[in-house]
Amino acid sequence: MQLSGAQILWECLVRLGVDTVFGYPGGAILPAYDALLDYPIRHVLVRHEQGAAHMADGYARASGRVGVVIATSGPGATNLVTGLANALMDSIPMVAITGQVGSRLLGTDAFQEVDVTGVTLPVTKHNYLVTRAEDIAPVLREAFAVARQGRPGPVLVDITKDAQQAKTELDWEGAEPTRHLRCSLPAFTEEQVTAALDLIRGAARPLILAGHGIELSGAKEQVLAFAARTRTPMATTLLGIGAVPAQHPLNLGMMGMHGEAWVNQAIQEADLLLAFGMRFDDRVTGTLATYAQHAKKIHIDIDPAELGKNVPVDLGVAGDLRAFLDKLLPELDFHDHREWLGRIEALKGAAAVRDIQSMPDEGRLFAAHVIHDLWRLTEGTAIVVTDVGQHQMWEAQYYHHEEPRSLITSGGLGTMGFALPAALGAKIARPDKEVWVVAGDGGFQMTMPELMTLVQEGLKVNIAIINNGYLGMVRQWQEFFYERRYSSTPILSPDFVKLAAAFGIEGLSVSTREAAVRAIETARACEGPFLIDFRVEQEDTVFPMVPAGAALDAMIRRPIPATPSVLAETGADI
Repeated sequence: MQLSGAQILWECLVRLGVDTVFGYPGGAILPAYDALLDYPIRHVLVRHEQGAAHMADGYARASGRVGVVIATSGPGATNLVTGLANALMDSIPMVAITGQVGSRLLGTDAFQEVDVTGVTLPVTKHNYLVTRAEDIAPVLREAFAVARQGRPGPVLVDITKDAQQAKTELDWEGAEPTRHLRCSLPAFTEEQVTAALDLIRGAARPLILAGHGIELSGAKEQVLAFAARTRTPMATTLLGIGAVPAQHPLNLGMMGMHGEAWVNQAIQEADLLLAFGMRFDDRVTGTLATYAQHAKKIHIDIDPAELGKNVPVDLGVAGDLRAFLDKLLPELDFHDHREWLGRIEALKGAAAVRDIQSMPDEGRLFAAHVIHDLWRLTEGTAIVVTDVGQHQMWEAQYYHHEEPRSLITSGGLGTMGFALPAALGAKIARPDKEVWVVAGDGGFQMTMPELMTLVQEGLKVNIAIINNGYLGMVRQWQEFFYERRYSSTPILSPDFVKLAAAFGIEGLSVSTREAAVRAIETARACEGPFLIDFRVEQEDTVFPMVPAGAALDAMIRRPIPATPSVLAETGADI
């Protein structure tokens, strides 16, 4: 039977298991939107294409499936760029489908024509320009394979309007992808397994660096078995939070610029680092010249390009982490490492005990209060979607994630405005889960029109705005490194509660600890979405902090004598 290219598009998506797409219509993609009405796929109408990309991203992170976003040509397609870059940096499987002007108009500067494949080449894993209806099915099947296989990432398919309108037969079997090495997994060798065992057996102070790859590989149980058998402590990257349970006795906490002080010190004292699915980015290492100088390094990653890219390693293994650990585990000897674990416990010192419950507030509300109470009242079971900034780091420090895919945050790109739309995608992917947005007053204003999408889709998502009247993380840098010259960081915000009401969303504004707890309880009890404006201490600071260009263990600590908010921080500076 002859089908139009637009019909083939949706037929392929249905057969690929897609049930939801996020998008915004326009002229060049109109044939596809017309055909959509005949297919059982939910379309979420966004208020801005960047929001659509972040929703597809959040959907993919929460579900482990490929997120799909659709937009028209020109500005519709270019509005996806930030979302594509965000997904690429964090290895998120996503397929973006964009309409393009008719093939005869390509290169003529036609209305809403942009070289979308040229624009998005640096921010996608791969992209395609489709000008014939018969190419739509093979390209889409290959796009999904590329997005999923190996190191996941975003793929863009740009389809001309005439390709959507032309008719051809759908040859599903003939469209099966058969090319591109991108679809093949790298293979490790027996020699690498032997070399890894030799390094592990020779280590007295080993440390696992647990990254996002544990989640992507589904290797949680293998990593925990490795840690238990060898008594090896674990430290997580930001995106590795939740990959191993926060309360596991061998989980030390987050490493890096705003990580736990004892974790960074332990990395510097380790004699073997086992990097599991992480990429040694600058926020994790501090200055490379002084990073873990006494440690040998085993780096296991699905992407061969990451091995030795930033940090030279003694053994680089390109391959699937779970498969490699499955091969390694039967050969592992039991180790005690009692002295090493005791040394790390001593590094914690007073910071090993945190008692936020009894923390004095003197009538003020600190962001740490909010995050701690959110964790306590949700019993750590919610999906929390954060924006980028100080609140993101406080969430990483004070909300203890026990399960994979329970923290959704923009890591590599650090995209303000990510949280609200990504939370919508996460809720659609996991309607059974409680979902919270944690955003700053600055980032929230970037994508707040998606509140209307939230209402239109009838989603129960709770929103916590950590409102300190500043672009908080930038202000913190200005405090430390620019003599408190707060250039363009004080920010005026609307009345967020009245704003929410305009969208038909209930809300509260609070400025005390007691009121904050009641507000969280009210939000959870409300049947619909709920927004809370938490008016927190304005010049509170995330501690500890590794300054740019400094060694990992050269952290800035909170000054003493302690202020009330000291007890709201990691404690490493007490």
